[in-house]
Amino acid sequence: MGEDMSDGHEHNGHENVPSRQRRRFPGISSRAYEHPADRSALVALRKLSGFDTVFKALSGLLPERSLRLLFLSDSVRVSDQQFAYLNDMLRDACYILDLEKVPPMYVNQDPVPNAMCIGLDEPIIVVTTGLVELLDEEEMRAVVGHEVGHALSGHSVYRTILLFLTSLAVRVAWIPLGNLAIMAIVTALREWFRKSELSADRAGLLVGQDLNASMRGLMKLAGGHHLHEMNVDAFLKQADEYEAGGDLRDSVLKILNVLPRSHPFTTVRAAELKKWAETRDHQRIMDGHYPRRSEDKDTSVTDSFRESASHYATHVKSSKDPLMKLVTDIAGGAGDLGGRVRRGFGGFTSAPPKDEPRQDGTDGTDGTGTEN
Repeated sequence: MGEDMSDGHEHNGHENVPSRQRRRFPGISSRAYEHPADRSALVALRKLSGFDTVFKALSGLLPERSLRLLFLSDSVRVSDQQFAYLNDMLRDACYILDLEKVPPMYVNQDPVPNAMCIGLDEPIIVVTTGLVELLDEEEMRAVVGHEVGHALSGHSVYRTILLFLTSLAVRVAWIPLGNLAIMAIVTALREWFRKSELSADRAGLLVGQDLNASMRGLMKLAGGHHLHEMNVDAFLKQADEYEAGGDLRDSVLKILNVLPRSHPFTTVRAAELKKWAETRDHQRIMDGHYPRRSEDKDTSVTDSFRESASHYATHVKSSKDPLMKLVTDIAGGAGDLGGRVRRGFGGFTSAPPKDEPRQDGTDGTDGTGTEN
């Protein structure tokens, strides 16, 4: 069973627990909150040609000590003496998710709101001043829980390699084919990392245990300080409109828009988190029924992959996206798919396809066989 925690309690060296009661999850496995798309994207990443070679090489070459010294020398380390309230939140989050070793946390001067969990041997959490100034206490608690979730899932290693390769791709852009190989891995890493954010959002909710605070934080990342001008229901409606709107051209543009991004769109993250918060899976975790780390070694990779495949199949079938609907129709053997595809992409050209009648009933010629 999960355990309630109250102010003044101490456990395994973690102190300064939250003032209000929150459920804690002894021995919880990251499998409890990991999004199926996160796991399947990571499997696909590891199978990418050349990834193992690059991963092993960079694991030995990346300057782990240099990274730590950089933040130690040019950022503010969170402690009882500096940003004490963030230090309390960090300990709370590690206590709730039962992460035995509290990762070092730094505040970095940067007006862009951001947070990350990086490091190869041991994770480091970094939050920017822009984020600290943007969020209130409960919103920030969800973010800290989000980053602790990354640490518990072991995401920091891949995130560090992504940051390094992104920088490297710029430096070797002039080398024929060299940049192409790196960008293939960077693209795969970004696809995985976007999915891992959905997992970490769930971890943030398990730590904060306040869905409204999680929603507010995501809204502020999209619209800034002006929370009084925003509405959660309207914000979530944007996500529904984004998914369902447009035609096949818009579906392709969505894919192209998201490829260079490290994070999913905030409206999509909010909708995904709210959907999960209302599931039986989430309620079971809150009731104390969840996978334990002690069981991880007995977990079947095949079962995890099957679960991911099932999630994607369900997602495709229930999606309102025009491209996903077309995929479903293809799988179902729907007729006249060629015509539907042409109509979907017809807006890219000014003239209609030659083999498709115009709306005026003519075939697009002047009667002599010449196009008008």
